[in-house]
This record gives sequence, C-alpha cells and structure tokens, in this order.
Amino acid sequence: MQPPITPLSQGTGPADQPSSPARVLLVDDHPIFRLGLSQLLGAEADLEIVGEAEDAEAALAILREKPVDLAVVDLSLKTGSGIDLIKQIRAAWPELKLLVLSMHDEQLFGERVLRAGAHGYLMKHVPAERIVGAIRKSLKGELAVSEQLAETMLNAMVSRPRAGTGIENLSDRELEVFELLGRGHDTRNIAESLKISIKTVETHQSNLKLKLGAHSAHQLRRLAVLWATEGLAGQPAAGRT
Repeated sequence: MQPPITPLSQGTGPADQPSSPARVLLVDDHPIFRLGLSQLLGAEADLEIVGEAEDAEAALAILREKPVDLAVVDLSLKTGSGIDLIKQIRAAWPELKLLVLSMHDEQLFGERVLRAGAHGYLMKHVPAERIVGAIRKSLKGELAVSEQLAETMLNAMVSRPRAGTGIENLSDRELEVFELLGRGHDTRNIAESLKISIKTVETHQSNLKLKLGAHSAHQLRRLAVLWATEGLAGQPAAGRT
C-alpha cells in the first residue's frame, strides 16, 4: 500500500533517531550547491554524506560500491536524466529512499518523479530546515511534498481525467527533450545528454510538435525557450508564436 500523501512540515525532527547516521548520496551537477547541501546535512548528527555525483553514471557507480540509505537527486544532471536515474535506482535498490531537490516547477514534475519511485519532491528555494525535515520523512518511508503539491495530487485523485493539449500531457522523455531544447541544446547535444540516439530525439521532437501545436522546428524551439525562461509550465503551447 502506498504511504499517505502528507504535506511537509517545517518542524519535522529526528524522531526515532537511528543509532548510526543515515548514509546520504548527493546527485547534483552544481558543485557549489552540493557543497552547501553537504555542509548543511553534515551538521546533523543523524545524517552522513557518503558520496557526491554530478551525473547518473557517477551516482550508479557510487551505489555499486558502498551502502546508501537515501539519495538526494536533481532532475537536471551533467549527463543523463534525473527521472531515468530514479527509475534505475528503484529497480536495482528498491529499499533505497529517494528525494528530489530541484529548481523545476513541482506542479509539473512532482507527480512524475513520485510515479518514477521518489519519496518526495522539494524545490531548491525552500528553507534549509525543510530540506532536512524532508530527508528524515523520506528515510521513514513517508512522502515528503509541499502542501501545494499534496493538494494538487489529492484533487487529481478525485477529479475526472480531462483531455487537452499542453506541457502537462507530455511523456517524461518528451518533457526532458523539450526542456533541453529550451536550454539551447541541439539535437546531437540532447542525444548525448540523455544517452539516446539522434533518431530517437528527432522522433520525440516530431511528437512534441504535434502535441504542442508547433508548425515547425523553429516554432517548437521558440516555445521551448519561452517555457524555460518565462515560466510557462502547464500552459497550452498551441497558438503562441
């Protein structure tokens, strides 16, 4: 049975503190952010940083070499996909807990990463104490999400599915390709970053044009840039130029 969806509380403390610190892996492509997070968590007696990685390959290598209780994962990595990494970890180490800490909009990505197997989703701008609290909730097998995301997910559970077009209807891989387009990557760069073929990227781009109402590759890229830079997540792309 899936654990209940409960909003993250700022006051979550180290109740039932283990006799030895929980072993934490940090997966993020920004060294300065990893340093700050490592210092934050290193100050907690019940948490221990046992490894850091900037991409999926390095993260998997660490997991094969040493025991880890929880991985804090960003969605945008140097190479590879954060969502794909979550799925791989869940398949290979089903007992390992996963918490996503990302700059991406939780309303668009939160439910996706939970479906992939994560135990929580936080955006990077939250206060430090909420990050620590979310890690402790995840270690206990509880879902650590904001009140806003919890409300969105509960509303979706009781509402009838609605047909439509827009960003929210893209598959996980299509969304990753769309994001990388918006960040200025060309087809070859996207293929290398996601470790897929150029032909597969082109297929995803064709599907994106159909789903978002873009009439050309140029218009699709423009929509992607607008979404990436102006926060148009979740809005229908059709009709914008």
